[in-house]
Amino acid sequence: MSFQLHPQLAKDCYYLGNFPLSALLLSKDANYPWYILVPKKTGISETFQLTDAEQLQLNQESIDLSRALNDAFSADKMNIAALGNMVPQLHVHHIVRYTKDIAWPNPVWGFTTAQVYTEESFSNIRKKTTQALSGCNFVANP
Repeated sequence: MSFQLHPQLAKDCYYLGNFPLSALLLSKDANYPWYILVPKKTGISETFQLTDAEQLQLNQESIDLSRALNDAFSADKMNIAALGNMVPQLHVHHIVRYTKDIAWPNPVWGFTTAQVYTEESFSNIRKKTTQALSGCNFVANP
């Protein structure tokens, strides 16, 4: 069985590209730069279900992504979480937070209505993300 993105993630996110293990998604909520790593493994809902090598790879991708986002977006805080309460497919949220963002200091989930990206703002964040990840073994979707 080949990797398929959970339908809820496919509906709620843009598919930006791939790391060696994980797909990189961007949440369609433009309130925050909100990214999601999804290991391209079938039937996995927890990190401990990955092999030891895959766990290390996911951790490295998460660190690389966090560092790149923190630097590119001048984050006040990086929120990283793997909840999986609503979507059982293993996925790890990486959310750039600012002390002046709409939800600060609260969690972002359900805090306010999602803001839609305009075509221009999506193009800009996609370009900024691709540039930030240029040295991170990331391949952007065309």
